[in-house]
Amino acid sequence: MSRVVISQSMYFPWVGMLEQIRLCDVFIHYDDVQFSKGSFSNRVQVKTPGGMVWMTAPLRDHRLGQTIDEVRLQPARTWRDRHLALLSQSFDGAPYASDALDLAASVTDGNHETVSALARESMLALCRYFGLDETTRFCDSREFGIDGSGSPRVLALVKAVAGNDYITGHGARNYLDHQLFEANGVSVSYMDYQRMPYRQSHGVFTPHVTGLDLVANCGREGLAKIASPTLDWKEFVHGSS
Repeated sequence: MSRVVISQSMYFPWVGMLEQIRLCDVFIHYDDVQFSKGSFSNRVQVKTPGGMVWMTAPLRDHRLGQTIDEVRLQPARTWRDRHLALLSQSFDGAPYASDALDLAASVTDGNHETVSALARESMLALCRYFGLDETTRFCDSREFGIDGSGSPRVLALVKAVAGNDYITGHGARNYLDHQLFEANGVSVSYMDYQRMPYRQSHGVFTPHVTGLDLVANCGREGLAKIASPTLDWKEFVHGSS
């Protein structure tokens, strides 16, 4: 079985995204779709002594309708130090804080011009740290020359990489044409997020923060927390409220 994940690139994403990557054989960056200011492409939550804070890479000359790989960023010199200071505050006292901060610095030092470039490199940096890149192949949706939108395009991308199981997050429940996939010999699996806790600073554990938090608190042993399984779409859709 060849398992495929197709997702917009995310800025230092939460552990749930890393779990999808760990499960799949092929990951397709889906950045030639319209950018949404409410997305996680250029922002992520960080846990601080004062509560949850959004860490956002600011946009430059953004125009409505631009795709994620077209949206430009403000020069990194104007915001990278602020991001690193926020992360330093968040990870103060964590046993592997230096690993997380070095990883963040290596990405934000890159002067990436677009949201896509920054988000993609941040994801790949986390994957390299945990060794996920050794078992997953990464592709770009543009390289396949497949037009269209919605379920037909997603299915075509899965077929283009010879996939026969499409893994997705919970949001797809409301729009994915599951029958279309089945009719074309592709199963659909939904993430069964376990949200496995680990020792975390600043109060009650929350899984909805940057994956850098897992690095800072657990180091490479954090790989054991990147471990959620999947559910067949019928069980997920009909077996849950």
